[in-house]
Amino acid sequence: MSNQQYSDITRSGLWSNNVALVQILGLCPLLAVTNTVTNGLGLGLATTLVLVASNLIVSLIRNVVRPEIRLPAFVMIIASLVTAIELAMNAWFHELFIILGIFIPLIVTNCAILGRAESFAVKNPPLPAVIDALSMGIGFTIVLIVLGGMREAIGSGTLFANAHLMFGDWASVLTITLIEDYRGFLLAILPPGAFIGLGLLIALKNYFEARGKKVVKRQPLPQAAATQS
Repeated sequence: MSNQQYSDITRSGLWSNNVALVQILGLCPLLAVTNTVTNGLGLGLATTLVLVASNLIVSLIRNVVRPEIRLPAFVMIIASLVTAIELAMNAWFHELFIILGIFIPLIVTNCAILGRAESFAVKNPPLPAVIDALSMGIGFTIVLIVLGGMREAIGSGTLFANAHLMFGDWASVLTITLIEDYRGFLLAILPPGAFIGLGLLIALKNYFEARGKKVVKRQPLPQAAATQS
């Protein structure tokens, strides 16, 4: 693949085909745990690790696995990877693991992971498959972080609360109090607030895309083309 093709894959995962904002996949954990930046980052990193590892393995075995057992094999690969990450989080990030709860094992059911394995990794060599997974995972994680930041700021008046659960005790200094003695806004940290926040993010993305298309249309033609016409 050329550098341009790699660039297109990256742009697709981060923006034009973003898992959360365009494909609207993985909504269950996205809406349930993104009440803080730390929770969103933790789940996003776990999902990205599973995406990268599963895409890589699927790409490596794509010429070995028969079509009849392809989907069950992919599910087994993803389930094994999620189990390994779940055990690792339980060992090293136990408090964060408790907060995220059932949504760590539910990564197995995230349609984005199986979808990328089936639609891209099984048809491409390892390097493009890994780049695609990284782009999709990072794009998904960014949405989790932004949505978590919005909900945490409005709902609790803080940012990066409980960062020590992921980075250790020193990370307590990362917590930012935006409003002192803030009584909170309950709707923001409840699932309906997550739906509203995600809707706003999707609307913003659509707005910027529409605005970008208008700018492109308004650009003057090159001098040579204008002369020919």
